[in-house]
Parts: sequence; C-alpha cells; structure tokens
Amino acid sequence: MPFETTHIDTLVIGAGQAGVAMSEHLSRQGVPHLVLERSRIAEAWRTARWDSLVANGPAWHDRFPGLEFEGLDPDAFAAKDQVADYFEAYARKFNAPIRTGVEVRKVERTVGRPGFTLETSEGRIEALHVVVATGPFQQPVIPPIAPELATVTQIHSAQYRNPNQLPEGAVLVVGAGSSGVQIADELQRAGKQVYLSVGAHDRPPRAYRNRDFCWWLGVLGEWDAEAVKPGKEHVTIAVSGARGGHTVDFRRLAHEGITLVGLTKSFNASVVTFEDNLAENIARGDENYLALLDAADAYIARNGLDLPLEPEARQLPPDPHCLTQPILALDLVDAGVTTIIWATGYSVDYSWLNVDALNTNGKPRHQRGVSSEPGLYFVGLPWLSRRGSAFIWGVWHDARHIADHIVKQRTYLAYRDASQRQDGDVQGKTSVHDSHPLKTSLTGVR
Repeated sequence: MPFETTHIDTLVIGAGQAGVAMSEHLSRQGVPHLVLERSRIAEAWRTARWDSLVANGPAWHDRFPGLEFEGLDPDAFAAKDQVADYFEAYARKFNAPIRTGVEVRKVERTVGRPGFTLETSEGRIEALHVVVATGPFQQPVIPPIAPELATVTQIHSAQYRNPNQLPEGAVLVVGAGSSGVQIADELQRAGKQVYLSVGAHDRPPRAYRNRDFCWWLGVLGEWDAEAVKPGKEHVTIAVSGARGGHTVDFRRLAHEGITLVGLTKSFNASVVTFEDNLAENIARGDENYLALLDAADAYIARNGLDLPLEPEARQLPPDPHCLTQPILALDLVDAGVTTIIWATGYSVDYSWLNVDALNTNGKPRHQRGVSSEPGLYFVGLPWLSRRGSAFIWGVWHDARHIADHIVKQRTYLAYRDASQRQDGDVQGKTSVHDSHPLKTSLTGVR
C-alpha cells in the first residue's frame, strides 16, 4: 500500500551495515525512527560484489558486538552472502523498523518548521532528523583515460562476477588494492593471462606471529587514528581473506604468472603506457609491511607476550623479471588483451540531497558524521571518525555516537519554559513530537 504523508522523528536512508547499526542504537535510545532501503537489506553484499568475495577481516572482528556469525569459525572469513544474511538476522534480532523497496528521491529542508521533507517512490515523509547511511560505494569510477576500443571489453570491478563472464583472451586489471589484486589472482588461477597495474599501496601481513593483522592494528592503536597520514591520501590497502586468508605478495603473484606493470598512465589507440614506478610502489609496500612486523615485534617484547617467532615472514621472494625490466608500453591487440577491469574505486552521489551539507566536490561536510546542516547526519563513510570507520565494527561505533547526538538534540527540542509547563499542567502534557505521529505502521523487516 502506498505511503500517505508520514511524520517521523528520525529517518535513516539505507539498510546496509550502517543503516542496521543506526537503527539498533536509535531503538536502544527509544527514538522513533524508520529505515528506508531501495532494494533489500545489505543488497550490495549480494549483487554488487564478485561471486567468490569474502570479508577482508576474520569473523571475530568483522561483526557487530551483539551477534556472532552462526556456524562460522571465528578465525574464518565470511562469504558475501553470509555477511548479507548476518545483517538480516541482526535486524530481526531487535525488530528493526525497515521498509524495503522504497527509494528516496529528494531530501530538502522543510520551510517554516524544524526538519526535512523527503520525496520517496511511495510518497512524502517529514522527519526532524535524517541519517544518510548509503555508504561510500555508490558510483563506480572509471577514469577518463579509458580508451574507446571496440575490440576490448571494459568493466568496473563492481560488474565483475567470475572468470566465465569474460571473453577469451588476456586481461588488464587496473588497480591493485584489495579488489584488484583478488580479482587478478582469481583470473590467473582460472588460466587467464593477467596484467596487473600496481599503484601506491599499503601491504599488511594477513597474520603475523599467530595474530591477524586486524588484531595488530587494534592493539597498536592504528584503528583509532583520526586522520590520514600525510602522503597516504590516495594509498589503497592490499589484503585478502580469499582461500582462508593469505598475505598479498606481488612478487609471488608475478612468479605464479601475473605480469606486474606500473600505474596506468594513458592510452593511444590500442597502446597503453605505464608510469615507470612499479619498483618504487612495490618497495613502499614492502616498507609498510616490514614496519608493521617491527611494531608487532616491539609490542610483543614490551608486553612479554608468548607468541611464536616467525622469521620466514621477513623473507621476500626474488624480484621477478617484470619488476627488474618493467613494461612501460603495451599494445593490447598484440598482447591479446580482450578485457580491461577497472578496480579504481567509487565515488559518492548525493544529487538527491538538496540541502547545504556538501562541499564543492560533492562530499559531505561533517564532524564525526554530524553534518554542517543541523539535523542531518552521515554514517558508514571511510574515516568518518577514525581509520576503523570503514570496517563493520567501526560503523557500529560511529552510529552510536550519532544516535547520542540525536538524543541530545531531541532533549533540547522537547524543552518547555515555565509558562509552557504551567499551561501543560492545565491542558495536559504534550510534547514537540506529539504533532508528528507515525501515521503508517512500518515496523519490522520486510
């Protein structure tokens, strides 16, 4: 049944991990709210990822505090459908007021009274507070250097599913963060000739001295870093939970058959050129890797922990030929490349957000998710409050902060001075929220 005009205290847009976490904290605080999701709960985990994707953190780490993954070893890496099922189960646990299949098309400030007016695919909603929980993976980005070649299929990593969808021939994967390196590895194992374009990256060990890197970043305080280190603004992280989890080693990938190249620079017809920075990028990744090993060793010694030595972790494979004699130009036709996969990240799209909350680049202006537009909030974005904001558990903690802020603002809005309280004693108690009832029953996961 279509919406009538509905009034609600807080409206959450998006029912992925950020929206579910937000709903839990609002429910605990007794804040009347509604979550709108245009598809299904955690839909991106089901249909906007490749088939073999698993979480990049182990199950004990990449979860909310209130629920473990059912039937999964805590040190295992949850498959994408298991992650989606987890969020659905979590939402059911506290009967989250989620309405699926509803698209928010416009949000604007309500004129003459507090709050916002939202136009949705099922009618109008007015809310005192709005939380944008649509996440960072909204618009796949393919850089403008992408060539127009009829002989080459080009897709973004968001469109990649498995090796069988690609035509016969070699593949160029552009981008060697977690997505690019895992896709390149999978394609090579499926028998494809793969060229992998490697830019600046961090390369942590999957595990070291019997502890996962997620644990190490936790005890070393890295998850709580509140700002990106200078020079690291465009550095991706190469880590993998695939096949039970392993350390990404670009030299090993090259020895197994992947041809490494530097940062993709330009295209001229079918010829692609690469920056002469492959060795530098690999060396800086090695520095990052070894620095974490050093920090872990120092932590173990300082705290007297009984964790096994792992000297082999510092033994790097010999440099492959593609690293010592890098390819700087490649004719895609001559090399038999029939597919380019752009693992080049995403951008946000807030074109539907018609309020003064975005900078000139279209990105949110906020402090720990509290927008520059009063009453509007963001949750689920990388570095929202700290490095850990990009992880599932980090989203949960960010959502708690935002819920606390909403509760505080509701307290101010509910204030009545002495004359109002005296009138209230005569006329009966009222609240600023009494004039905003939820006219349509929309509770429960649909």
